[in-house]
Amino acid sequence: MDVVGCAGILVADTICGPMDSLPEEGQLLAIDALPTTAGGCGANVAINLGKQGIASGVAGRLGRDPSAQVVLNELRRAGADTERITYSDTQPTSQTIILLVRGQDRRFIHVFGANKEFAVSHIDRDWVAGLKVLYLGGLFVLPAILMDELADLFAFCRSQGVVTMLDVVIPLHQTGMNDLDKILPHVDYFVPNDDEARLLTGTSDPLAQARTFQACGAGTVIITRGKHGLLALRGDDLWRADAFQVEAVDPSGGGDAFSAGIITGIVRGWDMPQMLTYGGVLGASATLAPGTTTGVFTTAEAETFLQTHRLNISHETVS
Repeated sequence: MDVVGCAGILVADTICGPMDSLPEEGQLLAIDALPTTAGGCGANVAINLGKQGIASGVAGRLGRDPSAQVVLNELRRAGADTERITYSDTQPTSQTIILLVRGQDRRFIHVFGANKEFAVSHIDRDWVAGLKVLYLGGLFVLPAILMDELADLFAFCRSQGVVTMLDVVIPLHQTGMNDLDKILPHVDYFVPNDDEARLLTGTSDPLAQARTFQACGAGTVIITRGKHGLLALRGDDLWRADAFQVEAVDPSGGGDAFSAGIITGIVRGWDMPQMLTYGGVLGASATLAPGTTTGVFTTAEAETFLQTHRLNISHETVS
C-alpha cells in the first residue's frame, strides 16, 4: 500500500557533462557519456523515498515513447507504484537536457511534452484518501493544473487527514503569485527555494518571503537556499539551518531530495530539527553525482554520514 503519493512533472533527463566549458561555434566537444535517467519532481521524490524504504505511488503523465520506458523502468526499480501514471497519445514524454559546466550553475533545455496535459482529474481521490502524505511538485509548469481544482483536492486531503506538500517550478519571465494564494490555505508544507520565492513575492529576504506565504495560509514554509542553508517558519517558530558542505558535482535534484527527506520525517513522526537535518543530508547527497537521484543516500548511508557531520540549527520565536 502506498504511504506517499508523488504527483507532478515526470521527465526523461539527459545529463551533458560535467565539462570545463561549452564548445564554441562549430566545435565538437567529446565527453564520456550522455546518460538519460528519470527526472522531474514527481519521479525524483518517489525514487528518493524508495531509498528510504518508504512505499510511494506516482501520478503523472508520459508519452508513448522510449523515453517513457526510461522513466517507468527507473521508478519500478526504486519500488514505486506506477499504476496511476497516464499516457498521452498526442504529446511526447517531457525531456530535459541538463548542461553541466564546472564552476557554473546548470543550464536546462526543456520539452514540456505530456506534462502539459497532466490535470487534477488524473489524481484518483480514492487513492489519495489512503495516503499519509500527498506531494505535488512542478506547479506553474503544469498548465492543465487549475488552481481552483488543486485547492479543492488539497482541501479534500485535509478532510481525510492526508498531509500535503507543495513545490513549484517557475518558468522564465514569470513573476507574482499567480493565484497561489488560493492554494496555500490548504497546504501543510510549502517548500520553494529562495529564487522561486523571490519571483513569487518580489522580495529577496527569506524571512519576508516565508511570512508572505504564511500570511496566505501555508502551514509550514521552508525556504531552501542552496549552500546558504534554509529557513523554516511554522506559526511563531522560526528555524535557521546551515547547509552540509560537500564537493558538489551536479546540484540537479537537490531540492527534490530535500523534499524527500522532509517527507521521510513526516512519515516517521520526527520533530522539525530532525526533519531539517535529514532533508539537508539527502539534499546534499543529491549533488555528489551527475543526475537528479544517482547520488542520493539510502537511510543507512545517511546515518553513516551523520555520524561525522552535524548541521547547525537555531530556533527562535518571532511575532
